[in-house]
Amino acid sequence: MLREIISTEWYTILFVLCLSILAMVKYIFSSRFNDFLWLVGKSKYLKIYAREQKFIDQFDAFLFLNLVVSLSIFFFLGHSAFVGGISFNIGLFIKILLGIGAIILIKVLLERLIGSLFGIDALIDSYLFQKTSYKNFSGLLLLPINILLVFTIPLSINLFYVIIGLLFIINLMGFITSIKTHQKTILNNIFYFILYLCALEIAPYVILYKLFINS
Repeated sequence: MLREIISTEWYTILFVLCLSILAMVKYIFSSRFNDFLWLVGKSKYLKIYAREQKFIDQFDAFLFLNLVVSLSIFFFLGHSAFVGGISFNIGLFIKILLGIGAIILIKVLLERLIGSLFGIDALIDSYLFQKTSYKNFSGLLLLPINILLVFTIPLSINLFYVIIGLLFIINLMGFITSIKTHQKTILNNIFYFILYLCALEIAPYVILYKLFINS
């Protein structure tokens, strides 16, 4: 009983942290946050705020923190579902947190480097904005899902894959949106596009999956 209480306390602290981040974003960027909530199904957010992008965007940075913490909680719960553990292991959680954060950040930096090397900064910036927006939306969606998984619905292996599928669909929508936006450029450089998919879109997630399974 004591182990379950400790575990719940850790989760509660992390949930309060995420909720605090979202509350701060809602307060500071009220209008943008309201538009962001309608990201899926409407293109208003992407059309309006793509023009205002900076190298370091505070709005996206705060939502990125929520994304990394929420993803880490979800994968920790998934690890518990696979191996049958119930107690919160702070050491393992930090490893998952750092691993997810590092992979996402390194991937973004590599994409920006490629954009600079080939002189397509504007294209890469537009693409990254769309993709980052959908990733951050996934993090927003994961927060209530994680709360339900911790306090109400035990996470089974089947449910884990269902949620993974839902997140995949959301991010696939963002990817399709990006393809439609830059359709001509992609068709003119189809070989480089396929190479990019294999190196920077598929490989990082395969590595993350292998790390998760091996842990």
